[in-house]
Amino acid sequence: MIKTKQLMSAVLVLFTAFSACKKDEQIELALATAENIEIGTSNNKQALRGRDFHFNADVTAATKIKSVQLQILQKTGETYTAKWKLELNWPEYAGTKNTNVHKHFTMPAEAPEGRYDFLFIVQDENGTSLEVREEISITDPSNMPVDPKIGRDMISRNETMIYYMETYVEKELIFKKGDEMTAHAQVSEIKSDGVLYTLLIKKSANYYPESIDKLDFSKVIVISKVEHKNLPAASKISTLKQVNGVYGGEKITIGADKDGNEPIPNAINGPKAWESGKYNLVILYKNTSYNRSVYKNLPITIDYK
Repeated sequence: MIKTKQLMSAVLVLFTAFSACKKDEQIELALATAENIEIGTSNNKQALRGRDFHFNADVTAATKIKSVQLQILQKTGETYTAKWKLELNWPEYAGTKNTNVHKHFTMPAEAPEGRYDFLFIVQDENGTSLEVREEISITDPSNMPVDPKIGRDMISRNETMIYYMETYVEKELIFKKGDEMTAHAQVSEIKSDGVLYTLLIKKSANYYPESIDKLDFSKVIVISKVEHKNLPAASKISTLKQVNGVYGGEKITIGADKDGNEPIPNAINGPKAWESGKYNLVILYKNTSYNRSVYKNLPITIDYK
């Protein structure tokens, strides 16, 4: 009888230890991870009512992603003109292990101005949940110190204009080896300091920069770089000759050995070497004084035969 009791006690101890181990395993389940997070263009954590908002994160699940959600919630203790919240679910990422969550959406115009809690939530199929919490601001564009806008852009080939504003003169913008490309770009509603780039990028590079931050020059051909400093406050710009605008209008020859980067041109070789194919003409502007960025892409084709 004593041996039986001892045996039962030993079994009970082993069962208890096993149960404790199981609980520990549940507590220690791995979480998903999120890297390269960008909340707003250039990760400025600023949103404008009625305007495009940028979010990016590289997510790796512990097992597989069950759901991906974004929430923008009013903060406790803050005063707002109305109750409001935003919740977005992106079911297309369910079932993946590694994914890039890159989203653009319009911040609703009715969102009250103020500071908000920004939550990015990834639920894993193993039952765990990753929550990234940051603070963002939502502002009406009219209350911003600068509101840069790209407009009045123009592309010409050998001094002949082929694109102006939003109207194509040709069905397809085609440049051949030896052609001279001039790419004008104008940014309005700015002041103080900033930088404007016009770039050519192969579509095959699968590279779509939205700001000058961490620009990868191994993948881009710089047509022009224009900097400005100490500009006075500017109103809306309507013509290319307005003195308060920033203009990019340098030329590049298709087939040139070096690009138009300032102050030191980059060699056009390696992955970005000239070749026939689809390209994007990319206009990037950042107001460095107020951390505001805008960008625009225009498709072109290069026939390098």
